[in-house]
Amino acid sequence: MHKIWLIIQREYLTRVRKKSFIIMTFLTPLLLAAFMVIPAWLATISDSDETVMVLDESGLFLDKLESKEDLKLIPVAGSLDQAKTVYQETDYTALLHIPKLDLDNPEGIRIYSKKNTSLQVKFRLENMLENEIENQRFVASGIDRDMLNSMKANIDVTTVNLSERGEQDSNVWVTSGAGIIGAVIIYFFIFLYGVQIMRGVIEEKTNRIVEVMISSVKPFQLMMGKIVGIAGVGLTQFLLWVVLSTIVVGGVQAAFGIKPAPTPIEQLQAGRAAAAGEEEQTEEAASNSETLAEVSGAIANLNFPLIIGCFLFYFLGGYLLYGSLFGAIGAAVDNETDTQQFMFPITIPLIISFIMSYTVVIKNPDGPVAFWMSIIPFTSPIVMMVRVPFGVPASELLLSMALLVLGFIFTTWIASRIYRVGILMYGKKINYKELSKWLFYRV
Repeated sequence: MHKIWLIIQREYLTRVRKKSFIIMTFLTPLLLAAFMVIPAWLATISDSDETVMVLDESGLFLDKLESKEDLKLIPVAGSLDQAKTVYQETDYTALLHIPKLDLDNPEGIRIYSKKNTSLQVKFRLENMLENEIENQRFVASGIDRDMLNSMKANIDVTTVNLSERGEQDSNVWVTSGAGIIGAVIIYFFIFLYGVQIMRGVIEEKTNRIVEVMISSVKPFQLMMGKIVGIAGVGLTQFLLWVVLSTIVVGGVQAAFGIKPAPTPIEQLQAGRAAAAGEEEQTEEAASNSETLAEVSGAIANLNFPLIIGCFLFYFLGGYLLYGSLFGAIGAAVDNETDTQQFMFPITIPLIISFIMSYTVVIKNPDGPVAFWMSIIPFTSPIVMMVRVPFGVPASELLLSMALLVLGFIFTTWIASRIYRVGILMYGKKINYKELSKWLFYRV
């Protein structure tokens, strides 16, 4: 055990002292802050007031199209050629030409501009014209639009969990997000640091350093020390990323007064509020407040101790299971090019579990597919993390953890058998048949 601990120290200290580790540890939070803050900053400086000239030859929209704070509409009279001439002498955004229209088939409306018209201006003008045409169609049909709007129903179903702690508000988006975030981190951690194990073994094998090392330690001790040491490097870097990212993003936003970029849901709500009237905006604001309160309550009701505990277990368990296999691959080959044929079968379960988490598990976390994939050790680190926030029976969770531990022991045994032979094997092309023989060699 003492020798394994010395190898762990060597692997850990050697890697955390590298310039690449230090640079990426501090550079990644800065890049994350840039990705979060710069789009919001660019959005604030790109916003500008638009002015559009409107030539309405139909007379249907006279005094019907109202200017907004950031979109001013200026009606003009005369012919189209005259309007174009006037427009060319101004710095207005565009010229909207509305010819004589048939309400049943409104065609021929054009937007003239000196440059390409932006999608925002085009969509907003289209929305205004569509709403006014609909209003006039309602009037022509004898239908009261206000009455029709009052009959619309807006249903927001609140989800409540009946647990041992009593009734608790929940939100499917919050629950899904918590599971997916944990699964994504585990997925990329296994790939990122598993490959580091493989490359480290190949490098030591190529440089013949491993021949000196195994004169003092057993191959199994060397492999375990390398796996656990790199795991410590990964955990250190991950924790530093979390702390530094929080500090950097918060500091940049406070310094520049920049709000985070809106989420897709916030953008959709803002678009609805902009298109609605004052009364509807008030109702929309109230609805948004209720939604925010629901989300906040759902976050508060998440079982964070369980989620964090399961995350750490599957974080390390999944890495140890796959890390031993990556180490075996590194020992079996002489260069990184030859690793592809062996990496593909190993990474298939990871890729499948990642895809299935988004397509099947998130839709039915208690279904048979989700159950079996959260039990099988090769897929459980990712799939079970998606299921945990939804609530998993203790028996299933314990069974999954036990099988993951057994899976790690089994893969470590296989990897150690391959590792002890492969690290001293040079210049020979290895295939699966040869690997199977190594399992039973006596060394």
